[in-house]
Amino acid sequence: MVTYDELKKGAQIIIDGQPYEIVESSLMFKGRGHSTLTAKLKNLLTGNAMSRTFQPSDAFKEAEILKFSAKFVYVHRENYVFSMADNSSKRFELERSQLGDNYRFLKTNQSVEALQFKDKIINIVLPIKCAYRVSEAPPGIKGDRSQSGNKQVTIETGAVINVPLFVEQDDIVEINTESGEYVRRVE
Repeated sequence: MVTYDELKKGAQIIIDGQPYEIVESSLMFKGRGHSTLTAKLKNLLTGNAMSRTFQPSDAFKEAEILKFSAKFVYVHRENYVFSMADNSSKRFELERSQLGDNYRFLKTNQSVEALQFKDKIINIVLPIKCAYRVSEAPPGIKGDRSQSGNKQVTIETGAVINVPLFVEQDDIVEINTESGEYVRRVE
């Protein structure tokens, strides 16, 4: 059982029969009463996020999530096909709705971590930072400085991200896959 004191970022618990991971948590102390914990939870089956307040009397079952290495193979319509890292003949599919925003940053032969819950593969986790080639980049115009010096580019997976003006087509950029933000240009 996961008690109130153990509800911290990264904890995986079961609520209403579904696995959740705590993404953010903050304690609130009230003057005369007891403390409460406000947490942002991510549903590991659907990828949806929700906020919830926990009381000191709350306790939950721990979600037993098995992690293993996998590779992204290809996409067919709305289905994303992966293979086991050590055996490419063992494959599994996930729908776009299960992946959340992760689908925007998947490229062929990319290594990922697959999550398994109750003998069913439920989702994947991308590395936090990945390098991508810029496939389309408009020229950077320095004229108007009332806004920050950013422009939108398309990376090799088709995702559109904001980058600084100096990034050009065919540059390699590093992206934070959790937030979808530019980190740096790779030389």
